[in-house]
Parts: sequence; C-alpha cells; structure tokens
Amino acid sequence: MISLKNFKFIDRTNGSIKDDILSGITVALALVPEAVAFAFVAGISPIVGLYGAFMMGLVTSIFGGRPGMISGATGALAVVMVHLVSVGNTLGGDSSMGLQYLFATLILAGIIQTAAGLFRLGKFVRMIPHSVMLGFVNGLAIVIFLSQLGMFKSNGQWLEGQDLIYMIALVALTMAIMVFLPMLTKKVPAALTAIIVVSLIVIFGGIETETVKSFIVASGGEGIKAGLPTFNIPLIDLNWETLKFISPYALILAAIGLIESLMTLNLIDELTETRGSGNRECVAQGGANIINGFFGGMGGCAMIGQSIINIKSGGRGRLSGIVAALALLCFILFASTYIEMVPIAALVGVMFMVVIGTFAWSSLKVWNKVPLADVIVIVLVTGLTVMFDLAIAVLAGVIVSSLVFSWENAKRIRARKFVDEHGVKHYEIYGPLFFGCVELFNSKFDVANDPKEIIIDFKESRIMDQSAIECINKLSEKYIKNGKSVHLRHLSKDCINLIKRADKICDVNLLEDPDYFVAIDNYRTLLTKEEK
Repeated sequence: MISLKNFKFIDRTNGSIKDDILSGITVALALVPEAVAFAFVAGISPIVGLYGAFMMGLVTSIFGGRPGMISGATGALAVVMVHLVSVGNTLGGDSSMGLQYLFATLILAGIIQTAAGLFRLGKFVRMIPHSVMLGFVNGLAIVIFLSQLGMFKSNGQWLEGQDLIYMIALVALTMAIMVFLPMLTKKVPAALTAIIVVSLIVIFGGIETETVKSFIVASGGEGIKAGLPTFNIPLIDLNWETLKFISPYALILAAIGLIESLMTLNLIDELTETRGSGNRECVAQGGANIINGFFGGMGGCAMIGQSIINIKSGGRGRLSGIVAALALLCFILFASTYIEMVPIAALVGVMFMVVIGTFAWSSLKVWNKVPLADVIVIVLVTGLTVMFDLAIAVLAGVIVSSLVFSWENAKRIRARKFVDEHGVKHYEIYGPLFFGCVELFNSKFDVANDPKEIIIDFKESRIMDQSAIECINKLSEKYIKNGKSVHLRHLSKDCINLIKRADKICDVNLLEDPDYFVAIDNYRTLLTKEEK
C-alpha cells in the first residue's frame, strides 16, 4: 500500500553509478531552459549561457569541494552581467564589445575566487548563523517559485482558457509522478521519468503547449544547436582604464558567486549529512570562471535548485555532475532537436517540487520556540533575498546576528566584589570583556572609595579585543591618579600575550602567577622582580 509517510524529498542513503548517471541526465534537461533564460537576462546569446553551464558544471564537478553539487549559469550573476554588458557595448562602440568585457571580467573574478580558496577564506562560511541559512533557503525557494510563474505567460500576458488548463494539468501530472513513483520504485529517478512521460504525452497527444524551442524563439533566439566552445582571448584593450572598469564588476561577481556556492555547499552538507570543502570549492569556482572567460561561456556559480534536483534524484558522487555537464554538451551538439521538444510544463513541475523541497517548513513551526532575534533574522534574510539578491541578504543577516550576539554577551559581564584580610579589594569578573560591554564593565568599579590595592581577577573571564585592553588601561589610570594600584590576575596565555603586545599603549600592572601570594607586600616584590 502506498503511503505518503514514505515519501522523502531528500534520500540520505548512498548513491550508485546508475543513480549518478540518471540524475545527471535529469539535471541536464532542467539546465537547458534555465541557462537560456539567464542568458537572455544578461543580454547575451543563449549559446553563451549553455556553454557557461557546461564548463561550470564540468570543472566544479571534477575539482570542486562538494560531490553532487551542480554549478551553472545563475540569475544572481545575470542581473549583474546585464549592466556590465550594456555599459561595455557603449564603451566599445560595438554591440558585441559588451560580451568581450564580460569574458575579461569573468577571468578577473575567477582569479579573485581562486585566491580566496588558496588563502583558505572558504572556512568563514561556517560562521554563518543557522537563522541566516533558514532565511536564505526560504528566500531562494520563493525566488525560484516566482521565476517559474513567468512560464505561465505568453508574450507578456497570462495564459488563458485551454492553454492555461493544459499548462496546469501537465505541471500537476509532473509533480504527481515525482511524488508517487518513488513509493513504487526507486530504481529510476522520478524527475527524469516525469519529464519523459509528460514529453511523450505532449508529442503523441498533439497538445499545443510551450516547449523549449518555442521558449527560445519567443525570447529572440533560434535554437540550442551549436559546435564545441573554442579558445579565445577577450578582444579588449588591456590597460588601466579597462581594469578600472571591470574590477568592481569582477569583485561583485566573485563575491556573489562564492557566497551562493558556499551557502549551497552548506545546505547540501546538511541534506546529505556529509561535509564538503569550502576552500576547494572556491578554487574550483574560480578556475571554472577563468575557463569560461577564455572559452566564451557566461560563467556562474553553484545552483541550489539543480543541486537539490540532483540530490533528490539519487546523485551523490562527482559522476552525477560530470554526466550532467557532458549530457548538456551532447544536447547542444547532437540532440538539440529532441530537447527542444520537451514541454516547459514538465520542467516547471520539476522546479515546483524543488521549491517544496527547498523551503524550510520547519522554520514555520519554531517561531514561538526560538528567540525573537532569530525570527527577525529569518524574515529579514528571506525578504532581502526576494527583493534584492543573495549577497545583500546574507550580509545583512550576518551583521544583524552579530550585533544581537554582541549585545546579548555585553549584558553578561558580572563582577563579584569582596575585601580580603589584607585590605585588598577583589573584583572577580564573569563573562567576556570586549568592545560591547566596556561601559558596563567600568560601572562595576568604585575608584573613589576603593582601597589602595585592587585585584581584578579574570579567572572566569576573557580579554577579547583592543577595546578591552584600552578599557583596562583607562581604568588603571583612574586608580593611579587616585594613588592606587591595579593588578590583573588569572589571565589566560592568549590574553597575556595580547596585553604584552599592547604594553606601549596600556600601562597596567600584570601579575602573571598569583600562586605565590602571601601578603600584600609580596605583590610589590613580584612586580619589582618582573620589571628587572
């Protein structure tokens, strides 16, 4: 008996060669309309988008840090490229020069991404809070959903009547096959089966509906058939003016590409319960974009939608990405006629299932169980991803999360006060001392009424930054002006080193080893020996 309880969007079991091959073919089919659409968004030829998807997919699958993750032409980069191409056409005085500037920019962006990997900057993605991740996947799911709604239009107008009915029915049939087929058998990927079945129904049933061919023609293209990409050096003047023009675009493309790729890597890690290499992925993404710049591809980054299609279809190894890239190339070279017959409705149905699988539905259940700040971050990142782009959303989410973290930790600084038998007043500090809590830290001390000797004990605390050092410095100056001494006690080795490095700025008395304390006079003796 078929039960919906057995349906899983993500199968965490290990894949196989067969699964990798079949899932790769499925991904290749879904890549075609997306690569074409993003190429049109960027204002370039569809074949440039297809070449970009092929080269990005092949290079990152072989050398990337995340087996099973798919890279290709993406919308996040396309919206940056369209302005670059437009301005490039104007500067070059030719409608084709914008494309040449794009290729040069991709080479520079690739160098930046490669450098980020070589300098091991990819690890910083691990510092992105979980709330930002939830907002990212939710926002991306909404973006994918909204982009697919555009497929329900023809010549800018919403479909009506029979055309709309056919579209909805075929989309629903695709989704139904993807839901129920895995309950019967998992030997074939549901997404590929759904695309083939719906395509056969449309072809042999004589159903009039939008296909890949009609989509390309309606967008101003002719088809997807072309030859192999060839090596070419961008036809632009390599001078300082060119570098000033392309550098900002290269930095933006590199940053957006790495953020989206590393975020996708993290997501796939969670879905498959494995761990990829962020630094290796940075190098692979950079190398792929450099190759795109020399071989006439659009460039790109990791694609969360296609990656989830691959994982959901059983693709786990590098073979799945390699097959997807090579299959896409075969479509371009030999099978363009057949691929152009695939109905758009089938691909839309697959993407709708991706949306359902991508959206973090669990985030809707925990709103009353997590801190309000996390809820705000989730909503913020989701909204910014939809309204702007991933880079802005993630950056804003990280900043807000960091500020919340700093504020919460700033409130945790505590001081236990007591005077010992020698008349020395002790301040036992609890909590980290950093820039966010220096004001609260200063409020714990009574300089005017404290005795001559003060001990600040950091056994349960840490000096975290320069602001903390400066705070201690100023506090010691206040005590000195009042004829009193300050001693720091129980500092960790890194805190001691930090203070020693800043001893020219911070005039503090440092008692490194309190174990020899007998009486107050011993402090003076120890300090004198230390100075000598």
